[in-house]
Amino acid sequence: MTKGGADDRSDGGDSAVREGDGPDTIERKLGHRESARRERSARRHELGRPEVTELEIGSTTHRVAEVEPMDVDGVRTMTVGTIAWGVLAVAMLPFLGTLDKLDRTWWVWTAVAGLGLGLIGIEYCRRRRNALHMRPGRRKKG
Repeated sequence: MTKGGADDRSDGGDSAVREGDGPDTIERKLGHRESARRERSARRHELGRPEVTELEIGSTTHRVAEVEPMDVDGVRTMTVGTIAWGVLAVAMLPFLGTLDKLDRTWWVWTAVAGLGLGLIGIEYCRRRRNALHMRPGRRKKG
């Protein structure tokens, strides 16, 4: 709900919620928005999206969807990050003299450390992924 903003003027002023409006007036003015929201949520459910449940905790209402977590093993993420650190380390090598004069050689060592830790992380994620695929009763992803 905006009060006196540009969005209110674009509606022609009829559906704008004003400071002195009572609950009935607000409900009448926002009725078209609520029906449009319901239509959108109905369309989303038809497309195979999960059903949304509303939980009231105190004075706030939270919308919760029953979804299964993504099956992400982290290998791709670690690989991309490690490649980025490696490219950064190699890209700074020609400027090592300048970085030394400016007392910024720690930039190169930070990139080298990121590369090394990334390689360890890739191996860790690969082993974890392989161990998860070997567990009985777990679906194997192709």
